[in-house]
Amino acid sequence: MSHASDQEYVLGTHDAEVARLAFQHTIWTEEVQTAWRQAGIGRGARVLDVGAGPGFAAVDLARIVGPTGQVIAVERSARFLDVLTRAASEAGHHWIKPVQADLMEGPLPITDMDAAWCRWVACFVPNVAKLISTVAATLKPGGRLVLHEYHAYSTYGLLPRRMEIKGFVDAVYESWRAQGGEPDIAAQLPQLLVAQGFEIVAARPIGFAARPHDRGWNWPAGFVRTNVPRLVELGVRDAEWARQVLHALDEAEKDPASIFITPTVLEIIAVWKG
Repeated sequence: MSHASDQEYVLGTHDAEVARLAFQHTIWTEEVQTAWRQAGIGRGARVLDVGAGPGFAAVDLARIVGPTGQVIAVERSARFLDVLTRAASEAGHHWIKPVQADLMEGPLPITDMDAAWCRWVACFVPNVAKLISTVAATLKPGGRLVLHEYHAYSTYGLLPRRMEIKGFVDAVYESWRAQGGEPDIAAQLPQLLVAQGFEIVAARPIGFAARPHDRGWNWPAGFVRTNVPRLVELGVRDAEWARQVLHALDEAEKDPASIFITPTVLEIIAVWKG
C-alpha cells in the first residue's frame, strides 16, 4: 500500500497528528487499561489491535501480554506502520506483529485471538457490520472484543458556550460523514454486535471535563488546533472560519470560567460466542 492512501484518512497521518495521538493515548491510558483488565487481557494473551494507528496501544498491550503472548497490530496507513514498527523495536517488543491491511477489504489472515481492541475505528469506516464480522473471524470462541467509540459527539463543547466551537463540531460531523464515517456510531454497535454473534458483557459511558490549566484540556483543545487546518485543507471550511475558531479557543483559554466537555465515549466489552 502506498503512502498516497494515507491521504484518505480524514484526520491525516502527518507529524502533528502523530503527536496529537501520542498525547491522546496518555490521557486515556487509565481508562483503557481498566477496560483491558476487565476483559481479562493478561500475560500470554494473543491480542488484535484493530486499526492500530502509530502503535501507542500496541506497545502498552505488548508490555501486558509479555513475550509469551502476541500483539497483532493491523493498520492501513504505511506512515503509521513505520512509526509503530520503530516504537516496537525501541521497546524491544518483538512479539508485536505489524500487519498492513484495509479492514474494509476481505478477511484478515489471523485466527485464534484471545481478544481484540478497537478504539475510534468504527466511527471512520463506511461499513461497520463488515468491520465487526472481520474482527469476529479472528477471535477464538470466548474471545473478547473491547470497543471505545463515540456515542454522543455533540457533547463536545465549551462552557460558557462558544458558537465557534459548536461550529467546529458541526464541521467534524460533516467531514467524517462525507467520507463514510459516523461520529455517533456507538449508538448502532449493540445491535450490530448481537446480530453477529457477540454477547455484550459490560458497557459504560466515559467523558471528561477539563479547565484551561488542566493537562486534560489539551486533548479537546489540541484536536481543535490540529483539525481546523485539516478541515481547511479538505475544503470543508475556509481560512476565515479557521481564524475565528482558533481565536475563540485562544479566548476560552484565558477565561477562568471555561470548561471543556469532551465527546461521550461508550465502552463495550463483548464475547464472541463462535
